[in-house]
Amino acid sequence: MAERGCPLEAVPLPAEVRESLAELELELSEGDITQKGYEKKRGKLLARYVPLAQGVDPSLQAETRIPGPSQATAPVPEQQKTRPSHARDERFRSDVHTEAVQAALAKYKERKMPMPSKRRSVLTHMAVEAYTPPDTSSASEDEDCLQRPGRLASAPLQSHAGVAPWLDQAVQGSPASSAASCTSSHPGGRPAAVPSAAAVPAGPAALARVADLHSAPPDVTTGLAQHQHTYCERPQLASMRGAPRGGSRSVLETAGGVPVSSRVSSKIQQLLNTLKKPKRPPLKEFFVDDLEEVLEGKLWSRSLKLAYTLLNKLTSKNEPLLKPGDRVALVFPNSDPVMFTVAFYGCLLAELVPVPIEVPLTRKDAGSQQVGFLLGSCGVALALTTDACQKGLPKAQTGEVAAFKGWPPLTWLVIDGKHLTKPPKDWHPSAQDAGAGTAYIEYKTSKEGSTVGVAVSHASLLAQCQALTQACGYSEAETLTNVLDFKRDAGLWHGVLTSVMNRMHVVSIPYALMKANPLSWIQKVCAYKARAALVKSRDMHWSLLAQRGQRDVSLSSLRLLVVADGANPWSISSCDAFLNVFQARGLRPEVICPCASSPEALTVAIRRPPDLGGPPPRRAVLSMSCLSHGVIRLDAEEKLSVLTVQDVGQVMPGANVCVVKVEGTPYLCKTDEVGEICVNSSATATAYYGLLGITKNIFETVPVTAGGTPVSDRPFTRTGLLGFIGPDNLVFVVGKLDGLMVVGVRRHNADDIVATALAVEPMKFVYRGRIAVFSVTVLHDDRIVLVAEQRPDASEEDSFQWMSRVLQAIDSIHQVGVYCLALVPANTLPKAPLGGIHVSETKQRFLEGMLHPCNVLMCPHTCVTNLPKPRQKQPEVGPASMVVGNLVAGKRIAQASGRELSHLEDSDQARKLLFLPDVLRWRASTTPEHLLFLLLSAKGTVTSTTTCIQLHKKAERVAAALMEKARLTTGAHVALVYPPGVDLIAAFYGCLYCGCVPVTVRPPHPQNLATTLPTVKMIVEVSKSACVLTTQAITRLLRSKEALAAVDVRTWPTILDTDDIPKKKVASIFRPPSPDVLAYLDFSVSTTGILAGVKMSHAATSALCRAIKLQCELYPSRQIAICLDPYCGLGFALWCLCSVYSGHQSVLVPPPELETNVSLWLWAVSQYKARVTFCSYSVMEMCARGLGAQTAVLRVRAVRAWREPRTSPSSRKPPRGAPPPAMKGVNLSCVRTCMVVAEERPRIALTQSFSKLFRDLGLPARAVSTTFGCRVNVAICLQGTAGPDPTTVYVDMRALRHDRVRLVERGSPHSLPLTESGKILPGVKVIIAHSETRGPLGDSHLGEVWVSSPHSATGYYTVYGEEGLHADHFSARLSFGDTQTVWARTGFLGFLRRTELTDASGERHDALYVVGSLDEMLELRGMRYHPVDIETSVVRAHRSIAECAVFTWTNLLVVVVELDGLEQDALDLVALVTNVVLEEHHLVVGVVVIVDPGVIPINSRGEKQRMHLRDGFLADQLDPIYVAYNM
Repeated sequence: MAERGCPLEAVPLPAEVRESLAELELELSEGDITQKGYEKKRGKLLARYVPLAQGVDPSLQAETRIPGPSQATAPVPEQQKTRPSHARDERFRSDVHTEAVQAALAKYKERKMPMPSKRRSVLTHMAVEAYTPPDTSSASEDEDCLQRPGRLASAPLQSHAGVAPWLDQAVQGSPASSAASCTSSHPGGRPAAVPSAAAVPAGPAALARVADLHSAPPDVTTGLAQHQHTYCERPQLASMRGAPRGGSRSVLETAGGVPVSSRVSSKIQQLLNTLKKPKRPPLKEFFVDDLEEVLEGKLWSRSLKLAYTLLNKLTSKNEPLLKPGDRVALVFPNSDPVMFTVAFYGCLLAELVPVPIEVPLTRKDAGSQQVGFLLGSCGVALALTTDACQKGLPKAQTGEVAAFKGWPPLTWLVIDGKHLTKPPKDWHPSAQDAGAGTAYIEYKTSKEGSTVGVAVSHASLLAQCQALTQACGYSEAETLTNVLDFKRDAGLWHGVLTSVMNRMHVVSIPYALMKANPLSWIQKVCAYKARAALVKSRDMHWSLLAQRGQRDVSLSSLRLLVVADGANPWSISSCDAFLNVFQARGLRPEVICPCASSPEALTVAIRRPPDLGGPPPRRAVLSMSCLSHGVIRLDAEEKLSVLTVQDVGQVMPGANVCVVKVEGTPYLCKTDEVGEICVNSSATATAYYGLLGITKNIFETVPVTAGGTPVSDRPFTRTGLLGFIGPDNLVFVVGKLDGLMVVGVRRHNADDIVATALAVEPMKFVYRGRIAVFSVTVLHDDRIVLVAEQRPDASEEDSFQWMSRVLQAIDSIHQVGVYCLALVPANTLPKAPLGGIHVSETKQRFLEGMLHPCNVLMCPHTCVTNLPKPRQKQPEVGPASMVVGNLVAGKRIAQASGRELSHLEDSDQARKLLFLPDVLRWRASTTPEHLLFLLLSAKGTVTSTTTCIQLHKKAERVAAALMEKARLTTGAHVALVYPPGVDLIAAFYGCLYCGCVPVTVRPPHPQNLATTLPTVKMIVEVSKSACVLTTQAITRLLRSKEALAAVDVRTWPTILDTDDIPKKKVASIFRPPSPDVLAYLDFSVSTTGILAGVKMSHAATSALCRAIKLQCELYPSRQIAICLDPYCGLGFALWCLCSVYSGHQSVLVPPPELETNVSLWLWAVSQYKARVTFCSYSVMEMCARGLGAQTAVLRVRAVRAWREPRTSPSSRKPPRGAPPPAMKGVNLSCVRTCMVVAEERPRIALTQSFSKLFRDLGLPARAVSTTFGCRVNVAICLQGTAGPDPTTVYVDMRALRHDRVRLVERGSPHSLPLTESGKILPGVKVIIAHSETRGPLGDSHLGEVWVSSPHSATGYYTVYGEEGLHADHFSARLSFGDTQTVWARTGFLGFLRRTELTDASGERHDALYVVGSLDEMLELRGMRYHPVDIETSVVRAHRSIAECAVFTWTNLLVVVVELDGLEQDALDLVALVTNVVLEEHHLVVGVVVIVDPGVIPINSRGEKQRMHLRDGFLADQLDPIYVAYNM
């Protein structure tokens, strides 16, 4: 800054020494030299001058000159010495702020933070320039964003796929770019110093000169086609200084001198007076024409020609396409102000409303869709452009301009001269008399990314030009150098409108030329002796970086240097640095005039030079802490957290300004408060086009005093600028409303956050200083997100450390935490049309998970401070008190039961046949040929069938083999290791025939022996199996070399192959002495990873089969289809037990066959007309995913390969040799009930989607239901074929966390749908008990589900004999009430609710709702969370999330998500997962793990094995794509 350079002025150092010091300082800042090397070289340079500089802070001596790359001295050099393009953005550099940041960081000890882990393949996929072409510019505030530019890189750019190759040619510096270095709007001769072809950059960039200009399409971004090299004359107008002149006249003379009798507005009068004045002699030094074709006085004639063409030559269905007042889009590149001016004034003459927009380069430009929405809302049907620009637009296959996404259908009109029609001599534009009519519409992008059109009336346009003329002192024939975009904002107001009014000469510098030669605007100021210049801080900064060696540069002609973004508080650094360097070259301090403007209020304030009566400039050093509370407090610069701002001058002539509260009623602020600046003036915009609601809020604000009295009878316009009024009525701006982030009760400005981030050694990590800061709303509050482009050569660890330091600096300086800090590859952030970062588009990509960062650091623990208070557990209420409370409240005890078994015994047969072996023998003797089992293959063919007599004989042979070959005794345990099939059933009954205890075990997977075989070995050992029954193929597998690597194959018990056993009968079939004798062991691995085996007695087995038979009405004439794993739980009972007991035919569909033919199960149900079918969630999900889009194909009827009359179930088998039936003609209308076997909360979303998907195949809407069982009782609820339909209720998820059930309406916030788990089976009683006090609970209270049933398991089978666990789970008693009944604890939370429905007995139906498992429940912040709720939210967060699982680790919530997409998209999920869990569950995610699909382990029932996943995570066995540790 200016003050910091003062000490150096006292030490007379030679110029060459000062330059060497400056270059040394630059090398240090860019990391080209170490601190030690810097001090050594600096000491040598200052050795002879040390006595002169004693007492001066060495760090300040090199700060007065902003260093830049050295270059050879040349009259007009355009190629600077190449420097690394990652320099610190000096434009927003504040030495005080940098020192404050470093001091703040020094307070922090180096904290060791967990580094995120990333798979190496992710790094290789992240191309540095994979998304957008490289931009030699850096960030700017052009698209309502204000970012930091980096250094200018003059090296040639690489060509990129997806971007037209002609884009590179223009940027690299072709002959066209040197010739079109400026666009003057004034006639005249040739200047003395105009860049010629000899001044084109040498080196690689010069290669572009060799290319033929016509060999590639022209560049629509720079418009450097040959016909644009000319300089067009700007018609003249009488000088308009001071007060506005004239008014309306009754007679209008056109350019041809023909009077027109009409009243016109003063705007049109003055415009036409300007255009019809005779041309002045051209000034040689202001004109150059490469084509030697002088275009003098053409603006009026060409505008007139365009107006005539628009109104008379464009027709649609024989009617004029346009009528006065219609809107027309102006699509012109930044390098063609002449054609744009012609189009703009041509529209005004035709009484059309121009809508200037940016040139769409691709169909996916940032913000392009919102611009299209604006054009559609404005009713734009015509777009004006140039021939060169039109050729460069994306084309459709027809050759027409492509339809851009979100844009309305447009007609494109090229306005080059040959395409326009010359009007007749007697044609004149109609005069306008309504000053309130809309003159033009300027687009504005809001903070949220939406685009609105700001309508400016003719009266406001004229008033704005008059006010600018008076405030800036513009006079006739002055030259203005314009670097800004002439299509909007200050570039339009000064460079196109006010300049015409005052007959000024305008030199326009295209943005592309500024990138190639940052000194071009200064060179034009020197060459044309320009009196005024219109720039931004970015342009001043770029000039500083390129000014070395320009010894003949003189800015003494400037009387006015308008800094258009002076409202940015950090622009003071650029102004000071620019003044420090160029003051010695004729720049006077009073020339720099910052201004403040907004699309709504146009120019709000501008600093006047002293010769125009402006007060001396002022600056204020404000406390950032106080500013965050909206209060102004002056502070000393020595304090760390300060913001230095400069004034932006006084308000515009004829305007009144006040400062009001930002939110709520617009009360006037006190003098020490920061608020929104409001303007009352005739020179402001009038409305948001077509948006009456927000127009009233913005353009018709009525400020009121504290007492509610309006301060004026005229409405004010809100500017969107935050600031205050200082001494001498000077306006100070401290930020913009669009950049305001309200965190808690404090307000922070995005620009301030960026400045702090840039002060933390950015040159090592941030690519060109490109940083975007915005806020996202998470959990009812704004959260700050910082996104920066990472340099390609930055290492992972260094970048992470830089992010950590940025977090610390922002926390110390601003006392606010950053919610998310993301680094993206270079050149991937969306760019604004004229450089800079498109912040709203960046925010949209962040929220949609499309940002694709390469490093992410989330800090929700420190940022989120508004979480609900943790639940404080109250002293437990005794069970007796709870019962009394329920009685007082009129609530019954939550207890329900199924039908009584004593009244349902169908005959004495059930009492006689207590044991399943007896039932099988009885069926083999009475109905020997009755078909019990039918096994299908993947092709739909029947691989094996079993009748009653066949099953009996197979069982006898197995029993004989066990007794003779294995020499087993009664009670020995036998492991059955079979694939799903009839052999498993025969082996099971063979064990029962000889008195052995069967243990069904899933066979190992041949392709995954290392994982599956140890589980088989564990079950065999834990169950103490004395023999293993299996097939020949599995026998070879168990003894193979591959198995030897996984287990010790020598320790297997006797392995008996049942494929080839002799046909022998057992001497006598074993009959258990008591019904309580152990029948079989049921082993399974729970979702928590615990291997548990339960004992099932013969009595329990028979009772289970009897209950299922009664519930499902199973008789020998019935058929059911089963697609379940037959190894444990209800799946085993349905596969092996129920058919023998009830006599029905079971169509067995092994689930592994569905991997080959996913339609097999549904086809089997349709083919065999099964009324009842059972499946698992994994089968249902496989069908929904694999067949969801093929229902029409399945519905097509096909001729069966075989058709045979079926008179009995035993005859229902296809003839041998018949071809497999086609998997078509599926009809599910036969299904009465389809039950999902599960031990979890019903997955209502999956069952509903399954019902909807297969509704077209005839599946009844209410057919799908669920069952519920657990380890202690495999079948508690089962819907069956009779009784009321399952009910669904909606509960408050927040109440569930507190163990309460609160019913809410469907669609209510935080509502969770729960469906009934099926009807309670006959003979089963259920009660809801408190899991800790063991007291009974009332209706609709959440508690543990306890069950009492004759088919409950009798206990756990374990080697260790944990009797305490057995007593707790299988022999529990209530602590109050019915203390005699013995209950089994299921370990699941749920509640009972009495519904209005009635069951078959006429009683009201009691519905059981299962909420979740106690073992899997997460205890966080004193509340109970169920993993499935969090997982459901996470899966909805992004379409790339295929599956999710959560668990806790050291009190941290760990979320594992499977990525169904590209690996480089993995980091997008980190923020989305954190956001959704915070929003919906009020939990902070500690670790986010991104893994490949299929990593989350799932058991045969489709249940997630979360504890196995947790063990794999802790053992580092998941091979994650990315692991993010949220700090």
